Amino acid sequence: MNKERIFSVLLAPHISEKATMVAEQGNAFVFKVAKDANKLEIKKAVESLFDVEVRSVRTLNVKGKQKFFGRISGKRAGWKKAYVSLAEGQDIDFLGAE
Repeated sequence: MNKERIFSVLLAPHISEKATMVAEQGNAFVFKVAKDANKLEIKKAVESLFDVEVRSVRTLNVKGKQKFFGRISGKRAGWKKAYVSLAEGQDIDFLGAE
Protein backbone atom coordinates (compact mmCIF):
# COMPACT_ATOMS: atom_id res chain seq x y z
CA MET A 1 0.00 0.00 0.00
CA ASN A 2 1.48 3.36 -0.98
CA LYS A 3 1.78 6.36 1.35
CA GLU A 4 -0.91 8.38 -0.43
CA ARG A 5 -3.50 5.66 0.10
CA ILE A 6 -2.55 5.27 3.79
CA PHE A 7 -3.27 8.96 4.43
CA SER A 8 -6.54 8.87 2.49
CA VAL A 9 -8.00 5.79 4.27
CA LEU A 10 -8.29 7.29 7.77
CA LEU A 11 -10.24 10.55 7.71
CA ALA A 12 -10.57 11.38 11.42
CA PRO A 13 -11.04 9.82 14.83
CA HIS A 14 -14.71 9.67 15.79
CA ILE A 15 -15.19 11.09 19.28
CA SER A 16 -18.52 10.36 20.95
CA GLU A 17 -19.84 9.05 24.25
CA LYS A 18 -20.10 5.52 22.86
CA ALA A 19 -16.61 5.69 21.33
CA THR A 20 -15.17 6.77 24.68
CA MET A 21 -16.84 3.86 26.49
CA VAL A 22 -15.57 1.38 23.86
CA ALA A 23 -12.05 2.77 24.21
CA GLU A 24 -12.07 2.40 27.99
CA GLN A 25 -13.64 -1.06 28.16
CA GLY A 26 -12.49 -2.88 25.05
CA ASN A 27 -9.20 -1.20 24.09
CA ALA A 28 -10.76 -0.22 20.75
CA PHE A 29 -10.80 3.07 18.88
CA VAL A 30 -13.32 4.47 16.41
CA PHE A 31 -12.36 6.18 13.13
CA LYS A 32 -14.18 7.78 10.23
CA VAL A 33 -12.76 6.09 7.14
CA ALA A 34 -13.08 6.36 3.37
CA LYS A 35 -16.20 4.72 1.96
CA ASP A 36 -14.15 2.50 -0.36
CA ALA A 37 -11.66 1.34 2.31
CA ASN A 38 -11.65 -2.32 3.30
CA LYS A 39 -10.62 -3.89 6.61
CA LEU A 40 -7.11 -4.82 5.49
CA GLU A 41 -6.38 -1.26 4.31
CA ILE A 42 -7.70 0.17 7.57
CA LYS A 43 -5.54 -2.24 9.60
CA LYS A 44 -2.38 -1.38 7.65
CA ALA A 45 -3.07 2.36 7.87
CA VAL A 46 -3.56 2.32 11.65
CA GLU A 47 -0.50 0.14 12.20
CA SER A 48 1.75 2.34 10.08
CA LEU A 49 0.48 5.73 11.29
CA PHE A 50 0.26 5.04 15.03
CA ASP A 51 2.89 2.25 15.35
CA VAL A 52 0.54 -0.17 17.15
CA GLU A 53 -0.53 -3.79 16.66
CA VAL A 54 -4.14 -4.15 15.46
CA ARG A 55 -6.05 -7.23 16.61
CA SER A 56 -9.27 -6.77 14.61
CA VAL A 57 -11.27 -4.28 12.56
CA ARG A 58 -15.06 -4.01 12.39
CA THR A 59 -16.70 -1.66 9.88
CA LEU A 60 -20.17 -0.29 9.36
CA ASN A 61 -21.85 2.17 7.04
CA VAL A 62 -23.66 5.04 8.74
CA LYS A 63 -26.65 6.25 6.75
CA GLY A 64 -27.19 9.99 6.34
CA LYS A 65 -30.08 11.60 8.15
CA GLN A 66 -33.09 13.14 6.43
CA LYS A 67 -33.23 16.86 7.25
CA PHE A 68 -35.82 19.53 6.53
CA PHE A 69 -35.19 23.21 5.86
CA GLY A 70 -38.67 24.66 6.07
CA ARG A 71 -40.58 22.88 3.31
CA ILE A 72 -37.43 21.77 1.51
CA SER A 73 -36.12 18.33 2.37
CA GLY A 74 -32.51 17.30 2.13
CA LYS A 75 -30.24 14.46 3.16
CA ARG A 76 -26.89 14.43 4.89
CA ALA A 77 -24.16 12.34 3.34
CA GLY A 78 -23.53 8.84 4.68
CA TRP A 79 -20.10 7.76 5.91
CA LYS A 80 -18.18 4.69 7.00
CA LYS A 81 -17.08 3.96 10.57
CA ALA A 82 -14.40 1.52 11.73
CA TYR A 83 -13.92 0.02 15.19
CA VAL A 84 -10.23 -0.89 15.54
CA SER A 85 -9.33 -3.26 18.39
CA LEU A 86 -5.73 -3.13 19.55
CA ALA A 87 -3.59 -5.84 21.11
CA GLU A 88 -3.08 -5.89 24.87
CA GLY A 89 -0.84 -3.13 26.14
CA GLN A 90 -1.22 -1.01 22.98
CA ASP A 91 -2.66 2.52 23.06
CA ILE A 92 -3.22 5.45 20.71
CA ASP A 93 -2.66 8.96 22.02
CA PHE A 94 -4.64 11.42 19.89
CA LEU A 95 -3.42 14.46 21.78
CA GLY A 96 0.21 13.70 20.98
CA ALA A 97 1.49 14.97 24.33
CA GLU A 98 5.18 14.12 24.29
